[in-house]
Amino acid sequence: MSTFDRIAELSASDGPEAALNFLAESLRSEKNYHKLFDALLLKKKHELGLPLMRPTSLDDVPDDLRTDFEKFYVDAAREVGTLLLEDDQLNDAWVYFRTIQEPEKVSAALENATLPDDYDKSQELINIALYEGANPVRGLEFLLKSNGTCNTITALDQVIGQLGEEDRKKAAAMMVQHLYDELMMTVKSEVDGRMSLPPGAAPKTLRELIMGREWLFQDGNYHMDVSHLNSVVRFARSLDGDSPELELAVQLAEYGSQLDEQFQYGSEAPFEDCYPAHVQFFNVLLGRNVDDAIAYFQQKLDAEPDDEDKKMIAYVIVDLLLKADRMEQAHEVATKHLRFLDEQTFSYPELCQKAGKRDAWASAAKDKGDLVGFAAATVQS
Repeated sequence: MSTFDRIAELSASDGPEAALNFLAESLRSEKNYHKLFDALLLKKKHELGLPLMRPTSLDDVPDDLRTDFEKFYVDAAREVGTLLLEDDQLNDAWVYFRTIQEPEKVSAALENATLPDDYDKSQELINIALYEGANPVRGLEFLLKSNGTCNTITALDQVIGQLGEEDRKKAAAMMVQHLYDELMMTVKSEVDGRMSLPPGAAPKTLRELIMGREWLFQDGNYHMDVSHLNSVVRFARSLDGDSPELELAVQLAEYGSQLDEQFQYGSEAPFEDCYPAHVQFFNVLLGRNVDDAIAYFQQKLDAEPDDEDKKMIAYVIVDLLLKADRMEQAHEVATKHLRFLDEQTFSYPELCQKAGKRDAWASAAKDKGDLVGFAAATVQS
């Protein structure tokens, strides 16, 4: 007897509910999970006395039943998504978990997934992980493996502003380690080709490799794509003082500082002199020569004639001072330069709150003509 005949027989003999239960179990046993989702919602609509022509549609669900139906919809999507994951159909599972905004199971599955040999399937996996946000760092790892350094840097440049703090840190750490290993290999190859080192004397770090070997950089010589170096050093600002890759980032910036001037691409203020500025920035994160590093950026701030660039430099200084646990200094710089900055970029009230400077918050709000802000500062305990 065909499934069609059995459904008709059960509906006539035992009623619609029995027929719909049989349908769901048949689809589950056949692993026809997309149709199972439809069948589960069909059964729910029948229970609620709703039209059955479009089982997955919410358009024909009245307001008084919507909450019940929507909850069942989420439960059914979660069940079907989980079945698809268990069947290694990650791409299809993502459709359901994305719809109900529950990426965690897919993110965990991606951690254990391997990149398929098939190019189209691998790109689908990268798209889900990276561009659709299921597991961005894992997506970058896949992209680096399949598409190489250049494409991965371009992709990270596009998405880094959308990543959470932890993912930005992980992505930056991965790229710093990758580029450092590449650069170590190419620089070591040139050193080995030019000179013979005694056993046990081989440099173990990039800093040791380039120290005293200015000839490595003569005549505009370089050892990797300099645009890659520039980008990854910039990404490294997302690291923190506890990141082991931060020391590698310092060495990458030190290497970049020795490149011919034509390869030292500038950036936005205060990183116009890219590599020396980043060495100073990383030193603060590492707790090294903090006073000298802050003074370096303060000199840039004092000398900058453009008001917008002044704000950018001040923002960097405040960020560094906060990371160096120098709240009083951070508040002082912010009060002078960032009181009226758009709060989506920087929250002066939040800094005042942390610094215990409620009066400064109230004063800034009053000067800005912000009655609500003034009232908040006034009554804030």
